[in-house]
Amino acid sequence: MTIIRTVEELKALYGEAGEASIVKVTQTLTAEYRQMIEVSPFAAMATVGPEGLDCSPRGDNLSVVRIADDQTLLMPDWRGNNRIDSLVNIVRDPRVALLFLVPGSNTTMRINGTAVVSIDPALISSFEVNGKHPRTVVVITIAEVYFQCARALLRSQLWNPERFVDPASLPTPGALLRAAKADFDKDSYDREWPGRAAMTMW
Repeated sequence: MTIIRTVEELKALYGEAGEASIVKVTQTLTAEYRQMIEVSPFAAMATVGPEGLDCSPRGDNLSVVRIADDQTLLMPDWRGNNRIDSLVNIVRDPRVALLFLVPGSNTTMRINGTAVVSIDPALISSFEVNGKHPRTVVVITIAEVYFQCARALLRSQLWNPERFVDPASLPTPGALLRAAKADFDKDSYDREWPGRAAMTMW
């Protein structure tokens, strides 16, 4: 297998980046970038720590983040499995990257920046849903923001319902857990999971 070992080799192979891929990068939100992010209910958040990288799915009703200003995003940390991999990374290394998806759109938004984990009472209270609050809020400072061209989503046909996979054809969460731990009670987990998820969404 032939492997590229240097940046120079890589650049020689791919050539120069197109003008649009350079000028689209801004350090703050434009009105158009703000509009895209405000309607995104899902983002993947990448963080880094001494043990390596982590990429975590983040989702919320309507918008996954609140825009505080043109360089600051607020992301509530709602209930999950308490692994807190992303948060552990952030308190040790503030660098973060986010990829936002907008259902039905083939344009994605990317943000690189830094983050802190806030427990400010007023900030946490401002995200109240049905009397419940996030335990923390991730405050993200934008270093650069830009849109990603649509080729990846076009190739994948991500939003094409004719390409949707029937969930019944896939392993259940319980089966996935059983594969990792042979004596795991997958049937009980699969039976109880829908109700548990409905009760602990926020």
